[in-house]
Amino acid sequence: MKKTLHKQGVLLALALLVSLCAMSCGPGESSGKKGDQQPATGKAAQTAKPGGIEKPSEAPKPRDVDTVDLGGGVKMDLVWVPAGSFQMGSPDSEQGRNDSEGPVHTVELDGFWMAKYEVTQEQYEAVMGKNPSNFKGAKNPVEMVSWNDATDFCRKLTDKVGRASSPAKSFRLPTEAEWEYACRAGSSTRFCFGDSDNGLDEYAWYGGNSDNTTHPVGEKKPNDWGLYAMHGNVWEWCGDWYGEKYYGSSDRKNPQGASSGELRVLRGGSWFRDPGDCRSAFRFGNGPARAGDEVRVGIVTMLLFGNSTPVDPYGFRVVCGGLSSR
Repeated sequence: MKKTLHKQGVLLALALLVSLCAMSCGPGESSGKKGDQQPATGKAAQTAKPGGIEKPSEAPKPRDVDTVDLGGGVKMDLVWVPAGSFQMGSPDSEQGRNDSEGPVHTVELDGFWMAKYEVTQEQYEAVMGKNPSNFKGAKNPVEMVSWNDATDFCRKLTDKVGRASSPAKSFRLPTEAEWEYACRAGSSTRFCFGDSDNGLDEYAWYGGNSDNTTHPVGEKKPNDWGLYAMHGNVWEWCGDWYGEKYYGSSDRKNPQGASSGELRVLRGGSWFRDPGDCRSAFRFGNGPARAGDEVRVGIVTMLLFGNSTPVDPYGFRVVCGGLSSR
């Protein structure tokens, strides 16, 4: 009996010893499997997050698109225009050149988002509650819009989509330099695609193919950065004051035009204009309250439009970001 009790006591002691050893070693450590995974310590423990380590968002690339919801099923696509530099203006040898397009000068710009298309009538109406256009069509560019109207649209759009507290994300008109940089999309020729008028039909609605009206956006080819109708369809307002000799004293980094003036810049040509007026470098100005340009009446114009005086109307597109985040 004593021997039996002694034997049971020894077995109990051994069992207790094994149990204590297992507790001190920790779960799985004796197996050499799960014990190979060490708990996060130090810096690794501080950066670990549920679901994995968060990756930083990548910088946008050319042709990347950001979509803004305007409500009622209406949306606006913005295309990323990368930071860079270019030669602004046109050389003396360019066909159709005006003196105000020189001298050619180097401009450096921040990256920014630009509307993929000219602002359409449905987009304008979704923000402003009205449509002033002559040539009606939901997908046609809005026109008969003054510079004052266009800047008011930018302010109201910013408020509508909740960006008023973030100047870097607020909407505005492009500067003249941003507009030409985006239009060229890396090119240095008369148009974004080359020098010949013959290729314009594929990229623009202008006097040679428009049938005397504007057309829905997106029907022609985009430039290399994914922007449509930078040539033709409707004139586009820029934010700058127009200075005929401004290029001679322009800032190199993020220029924003003349410091004052009476006219605002217009770019891009229109459905009514000749190819020369649709060139990347072509520029002119008009008063900020003007919404269009009366077309000179001649025999051909009278045959096309009857007794009504046609108007070459103005539109616009918006941008956000850039200019060193404002």
